[in-house]
Amino acid sequence: MLSSGLVIADDLTGATDTGHEFAARGLRTLVSASTAPSDTPSADTDVRVVDTDSRYADPSSAAAAVHDVVGTDDHSFVYKKVDSTLRGNLVGETDAVLDATAADLALVAPASPRNGRTTVEGYHLVDGVPVAETAAGNDPDKPVETSHLPTRYAASSYSVSRLPVNRVATGPAAVADALREQARTGRGIVVADASHERHLEALADGAARSGLNVVYVGSAGLARYVETPPPRGAGPASVPTRDRTVLCVVGSTNPTTLDQLDALPAESVVSLDLDAAVEDPAGASAEAAAACSSRLADRGVAVLVSAPDEDAPRRALDAGRRLGIDDQTVRARVAETLGSTVERLWVGGAPAPESVFVTGGAVAADVFESLDAAGVVLSGTAVEEGIPLGRLSGGVADGTPVVTKAGAFGTPGAIRKCIARLGGDDAYE
Repeated sequence: MLSSGLVIADDLTGATDTGHEFAARGLRTLVSASTAPSDTPSADTDVRVVDTDSRYADPSSAAAAVHDVVGTDDHSFVYKKVDSTLRGNLVGETDAVLDATAADLALVAPASPRNGRTTVEGYHLVDGVPVAETAAGNDPDKPVETSHLPTRYAASSYSVSRLPVNRVATGPAAVADALREQARTGRGIVVADASHERHLEALADGAARSGLNVVYVGSAGLARYVETPPPRGAGPASVPTRDRTVLCVVGSTNPTTLDQLDALPAESVVSLDLDAAVEDPAGASAEAAAACSSRLADRGVAVLVSAPDEDAPRRALDAGRRLGIDDQTVRARVAETLGSTVERLWVGGAPAPESVFVTGGAVAADVFESLDAAGVVLSGTAVEEGIPLGRLSGGVADGTPVVTKAGAFGTPGAIRKCIARLGGDDAYE
């Protein structure tokens, strides 16, 4: 019998939003926050989603992490989740999936039209703007340098062909023919256009009809349509609506998230003291945890923010330079302070938060690690597109309801909606 389906993501919020697309179809979906063998899913898991945390890793390490996760199991399907704004090690990780499997080809389609991500004539766009001209092109660690996917994939060790939108729009049969044509020339990568949801559906359906062993490479959009075996019976996790205290952890400086923060009552917000976090992480976390406990007791909601504006990271780095601390250590200390604050709220003696909201993939990974959580069992429901609900699995917060959000996702009121869904104060509804 085939093992569960496998999704490999390069950050945690990407893992959860893609896993949601399978859970929403009634498949029991476990998101693992670790690549450790001990995190092997139980027999009733239909889809396992693994976060390799490799978006900003060096290319060889990222490829090795992906190769190791695929392993030797006979998965019912393999899906390599990539960022919808093309950040990360797309090419090396795609090659690694092909290297690790017997797949005939990789079908690459990172579009997600519902979220404004489209691919036309090989160019990947965000709300109609070439992705390299958006915030992704200014990423401080790995800026996206080209919006043209075939150019990006020219560095692959496999042959690369493009599947244009006019052929995709013809339907699944045309897609299947195109994939078989590529497979006849040898193992390779097919980069596909998609500007509508029906194009993604045609790509997935065409891959299923082709009779080929296809590995999928995409954002959460393509995952919505990938053919899967039927559920084994356990189904997604249940998260009934009721009143709960809510801890929000916000670490993204994406303008979308900052706008969402502006929609929250200031009385619930606890901003991390960045100068203190750089100089004395333990002291800063103790102070922040006390403030969060007070907000939880008084208002039922605490919003812990590490970067209240786009300039906050620069201020933290400046504080480090004044103290003679290098930039990498500064970032590590801020992350340490954030994680330690969350840990104190569960083990510090005061009533622990009854639910958690977290935004930003790296921040989500830090929060999960601080709680010793193995991952999330998804519920199959979402607060908004790409913002799924589930329960933490393992650790001191085992079973706690959780909502995760990528920094760039959501409407201006998205964080308010997440708090209301988890059970926060009526003022957030």
